[in-house]
Order: sequence, then structure tokens, then C-alpha cells
Amino acid sequence: MQMTKRSLPRTTPEQLGILPQQVIAFLDAVREHQSELHSFMLLRHGQVAAEGWWAPYAPELPHMLFSLSKSFTSTAIGMAVHEGIMTLDDSVVSYFPEDLPETISEHLATMQIRHLLMMGTGHDQDTMDALLAAEDGNWVRAFLKLSVPHEPGTHFLYNTGATYMLSAILQKASGQCLIDYLTPRLFEPLGIENPSWDVCPRGINTGGYGLNIKTEDIAKFGQLYLQKGLWNGVRIVDEDWVNEATRKQISNGDGGDSDWAQGYGYQFWRCRHGIYRGDGAFGQFCIVMPEQDAVMAITSGTGDMQVILNSVWDHLLPGFLPEPIATDDSSVELSEYLSKLQLEVPRLGKESIQESLVHGKRFEIDQTQMDQNPFPLKEWGIEFDKDSARLTLKLECEDSITLGREHWLTESTLTIEGKGTRIAGSFTWKSQDELIVTLQAIETPSCVTLEVHFVADTITMNVRYNVGLDRVITVRGRTAE
Repeated sequence: MQMTKRSLPRTTPEQLGILPQQVIAFLDAVREHQSELHSFMLLRHGQVAAEGWWAPYAPELPHMLFSLSKSFTSTAIGMAVHEGIMTLDDSVVSYFPEDLPETISEHLATMQIRHLLMMGTGHDQDTMDALLAAEDGNWVRAFLKLSVPHEPGTHFLYNTGATYMLSAILQKASGQCLIDYLTPRLFEPLGIENPSWDVCPRGINTGGYGLNIKTEDIAKFGQLYLQKGLWNGVRIVDEDWVNEATRKQISNGDGGDSDWAQGYGYQFWRCRHGIYRGDGAFGQFCIVMPEQDAVMAITSGTGDMQVILNSVWDHLLPGFLPEPIATDDSSVELSEYLSKLQLEVPRLGKESIQESLVHGKRFEIDQTQMDQNPFPLKEWGIEFDKDSARLTLKLECEDSITLGREHWLTESTLTIEGKGTRIAGSFTWKSQDELIVTLQAIETPSCVTLEVHFVADTITMNVRYNVGLDRVITVRGRTAE
């Protein structure tokens, strides 16, 4: 199937032998389990059969991949091996003579690139916390000084720091950072535009997380692997690498019903049903189904990733038939279903007498409560209009966010860790004294809900996150002098 430079070809599910009612069943299942999907794209025979975005998420927006980034890092290593600038047998310590500890243990000395790839470094806990805590910002040195209690290759441990080391090794071997190395070799041939990737304090791409691309880009990547590394007849990734990276390289459990216990490859997970995937926290998926000649790309914000995979296996797999099928009413039903996908905004009450009382006021937040608070708010204020409001937040800097009155408005950005992220905002009144503000960060899985109680010249605000933090943060403030 010939791909265009920028986009995948589209057709109907029936033309690709997919039952539309099974796609609907998949969508119903994730909704019933309250799994918050943000997008999906289903491919078969190299063509898009069905796709959807839950507004305010949209096709043109990138999405944080979290650990799905690891599969892209693995691909870069495969390319570098094919080019002859490294081998999987290379020792990790050989690349960093200037960062080695005084005493090199036997296990550290025998740790190879292949062990980083298979998550078999020999560590007994993820090294990422130690890397982030390195006061000098030298993540490589922090990694190398950690204890390695197990013989490399014998003990699986999911280890994001190991993937960072792959990025650091690639930069040492190639003279290019990971994203620059991949741009002409992977991103440009696949038409993946404007990828971005986080870096460590020393400018090395984080490798194990931090890549941001669009849903269709995830689908293209999966299709490349399904096609054993070929794209429009051109060899992008070595076929032997595709086979090795996606087969079981190390045991990570006893199988059973968990798709996190079917074996691990080179930064790819094995699944049930002969399927493999790359995945990232909160439900970012690139699922490759060789027997069905299909790919599923998914972005989401969920705390239960197994539910999404179960829904794919239970509902989509039975929907793949060997030949095209006739169109019927289910095709229209699917099209209508996909056209109406959206994340619902809270709709509890449109107005309150508080609006005139707090309009334009600024509230200073009590900073004595800010220890260990991931929402470091300093000031808060709001101004109301007929169908919208303007929320002012002072976090790292002062940002203004436009909120729709019981609908999404998407023209705002919020500065988080020095970067602007697009925000969809809405508000509603739970009671005359309680305002509910919803801030959906539409390039990420994250949604923050602010429950604001007004009493005289004070506010009490409960802050809730949809993923990543399972506790409510309570902050208090009073009218600024």
C-alpha cells in the first residue's frame, strides 16, 4: 500500500474486512469502564479503517507518549547497529570512561547495550529517581554509580534510566542527539512533522519518555513495524532488527491474563494473541497485530491500561474478517458515533450570585501549605462574562486561561515546567458558593479539576487530578490586600 508523505490512506472498515459493530463495541466497552480515551486510529492492510478524537483533543495536536518513547529509542539503536557504529555486545562502561565510579563491579562491567534494551540491567529498582536526584545534572554518572545486584540478562526490571543510557550511548557513538539522529532516518521518511523530545540537564534526550507526536504518527510507526521496516518500498529499519526487537528477549512474568507478563523484547512488550506493542503511562499505545495485518494507535488518560487492551482483544479481534464485507446500517451508526466523540464537561449550574462578588478579585494562596504540592499556586483570580470566564493563575509565572460556561474553550496555554501546554477550560457552579473549574491539558493525558469554595473573603480549593496523583490537594487563600 502506497503511503503519501504526510498522511495514511483512508477507506471504510467494510473494505478492509472489519465489522463496524465491533468497533462500536470496543468504544462502548472503554466508555463503560470509564476509560478516558483521547484518540484512536485503527489500521488494516496499511489503510485507516476508523479513527476518532474526543474533543477537545484533535488530530493536529501532539500528545505526550511517556514510555511509548522507548520503542522509538530502540529503533534508533537498531539503526545504529545496522550502520556499524555500535554492537549490542558493547559494554556500557566503555562509552563513559570519564564518568565511571572508582570501583567497577563485575556486574556493571559485564552490562551490555542489549541488557539496557531488554530491561535486564541487573538493577533491583528503577534507576530514574536516582538520575533525577543527581545534583550535578550528570545522569550518566548517577546511573553508573548505582549498585547492580543481579547478573545482567538474568533479571527483568522495568527501568526508564536504562533507556536514557541508550540515548546517551547513541549520542556518544553518533555525535548526534537522539531526535536529530532519528529525524532524517525515521521521522522525515514517515512524514512525522515537528516531533519534540525532552532533554536531561546536559542536553541528552531522555529516551525513556518525553517524545511528543500526533496519533497518526504513532500509527505510522506501528505500520512501519508491521511491514518489517519497509515504507513505500524503501528499507527504513532492518528486518532482522524488527524481528529481534519485537520477540521475547527476557521473561517478565508467568503469562496468564496480564499483558505485562508475556515477555519483553527490545523496548517492546509482548502481548497475548501473538501481538506486540509499545506503550506509555496512562494509556498511550502502539499495538501491532501481525496475524490480522492491523495496527491500533491510542492516546488516553486512564489509570487502568489493561482495561483498554482487554477491550481491543475482546471486541476488535473478533471483528477482523478475511475478506471485504457488505456495507449495512452499522457503518452509518459508526460514522455517527465517531462524529460525536467528546469529553463531557461538568454541567451542574450555569450561574451564581457569587459571580458579581468575586469578579476581578485576586486571592493570595497560603504558601505554608505548599510542601510536596505538585500544584504550586501563588495567586488565583477570575473574571466572568456572559458565556465565558477568564481565570488568572500565578504558578511559575502568571497565565490567563479562558473558560467556557459549561463548554470547552481551547485558546489558552499554561506554563508548566517552563513550557507552554495547550489548555481546554470550562466552568460550572455546583452550588451558589462552589465553583467547579476543569482544565484539560490537551497535549497530555492530564486533567485538573479545581473545586473552589467561596466564604466571605476566603477561598478553599480542592485540586484533583485524573491520573498520576490519587489524592486531593487542598489549598486556601484570601483576598489580596
